[in-house]
Amino acid sequence: MSAVSMVELWRGGLLESVHAGHAVVFGPAGILEAWGDPEAVIFPRSSCKMLQALPLMESGAADTAGLTDRQLALACASHQGAQIHTQAVSAWLTDLGLGEPDLRCGAHMPADRAANKLLTCSDTAPCQIHNNCSGKHAGFLTLTRHLHAGPDYVDLDHPVQKAVKTAFEEVTGETSPGHGIDGCSAPNFATTVTGLARAMAFFAAANPEGGIRDRAAAHLTRAMTAFPEMVAGEGRACTNLMRAMGGRVAVKTGAEAVFVAILPDQKLGIALKILDGATRASEAAITALLVKYGALDATHPMVGKYLTDPQKNWRGLTTGEMRLAPGFA
Repeated sequence: MSAVSMVELWRGGLLESVHAGHAVVFGPAGILEAWGDPEAVIFPRSSCKMLQALPLMESGAADTAGLTDRQLALACASHQGAQIHTQAVSAWLTDLGLGEPDLRCGAHMPADRAANKLLTCSDTAPCQIHNNCSGKHAGFLTLTRHLHAGPDYVDLDHPVQKAVKTAFEEVTGETSPGHGIDGCSAPNFATTVTGLARAMAFFAAANPEGGIRDRAAAHLTRAMTAFPEMVAGEGRACTNLMRAMGGRVAVKTGAEAVFVAILPDQKLGIALKILDGATRASEAAITALLVKYGALDATHPMVGKYLTDPQKNWRGLTTGEMRLAPGFA
């Protein structure tokens, strides 16, 4: 099966752009609904950070280090390098007796405007703590110390990444067909859209009083919904959408237009991938599915922001509109 049209952009009454992709909604009985090819193999990119954090929880490393829910949210984050993020990562590393050079994620300018301006105006170079994945890497370092493993925790044969792969394959229910190197230098294991949705459904149904993995998954979901500002940041879709749903649903984006959602009330997991990598389309598509499955009020302003509001130019003139493609959601 091929990808299907999901999101359209109209201008002047004419169809200007179309974004196609794959999406799966997975529930207790299996696939509830799907569009495109459910078996399409994708890289989940940062949408799977809660899976990558499972070994941190299951090993006892998080408890031993005394990690807070705020830190666990940061372990699942693609943050924008705002002060609340960088200060938290710095403090976390200090608590571990480590520092910025121990990270293996690389440095880039922060997306947060205030932090970016501060570095630019002071002619100061960014460091690895500004990396949007530095929270995840602090989690990796916490597990590395707990396992008494070597410093190069992003290597494929390192105990941390072996544990991540095992957890990833078990929760997706699939043997990963391969891996790529993510922007933060960690391995990113491929899976199908169905596998990723199945993993999100596991998180959605995880029993907080159950076994070790159930408790770990439920705890990570709870941390993400309790601290949405740590998962992304002000103005970002993940933070905005989680706030709009009142802490009842966890959502996470990934590079190249991947988006997932964990719906505990409905015991559903959602995964989608827009083929052209357009973030505007993945945000619109996940918003539509959250509304469809009763997690997000259709009248909430965030639905307008990501899906239904008119498109405007810099002068405030209406230029077009975004629409769901016929047959999607």
